[in-house]
Amino acid sequence: MRYVKWGFLTVLSLLIFSFFHYTLPQHDIVRITNTEVRRIDFGENSIFWASPDVGTSATGANRDVRFIEAFYPNGKPMVYRNEDTGWGWPPYFKLDSSNLQAQARDLVSNIDNPKWVSVTHYGWRNEFLTIYPNAVGVKPIAGPDVRIIPWVNMIILLMLALLLFMLWRMWQQFWERTIDPVLDDIDEASDAATDKARSLWSRIRRR
Repeated sequence: MRYVKWGFLTVLSLLIFSFFHYTLPQHDIVRITNTEVRRIDFGENSIFWASPDVGTSATGANRDVRFIEAFYPNGKPMVYRNEDTGWGWPPYFKLDSSNLQAQARDLVSNIDNPKWVSVTHYGWRNEFLTIYPNAVGVKPIAGPDVRIIPWVNMIILLMLALLLFMLWRMWQQFWERTIDPVLDDIDEASDAATDKARSLWSRIRRR
């Protein structure tokens, strides 16, 4: 039973970590090399793609998707999709994919004269599932050694920790005020019943 309990808690922890790792904003320092639009046929990985641009009526199994191609300072390639999130989940309320594509295009550079940028995104890159993180912002920076502090993530996680602490305290107070007195009454009733049973048994034995 103990192994089942720890197995359940491990799986639950991994799911929570994966949810926040996918949803919270991340920052990559990269050099943008190209932007393009591709026609994508959606399949089993459609859950990892956002909806069509807000205001459009694109439906069906395929549509055009904007992409931003880039390289990390160590030479590793990275590809981002550039889609509106609209009013859905995750709540980035991104409505300016066209503007972001123009900004990214303006920051294209080559290896001889690099322009380093910070790309804010959410999601994962997985070649096997053919999924891409969704870029939500690009910002020029001084160089590849700039350190980006994830203030948004820190604030969100702190607020979540405070909320969980408050819920835990509320549950603890509810248990102390409501459950504990009931358990104490049950214990007292059980003790009284046990004492009566012992007294009755003693009288029976004496007879």
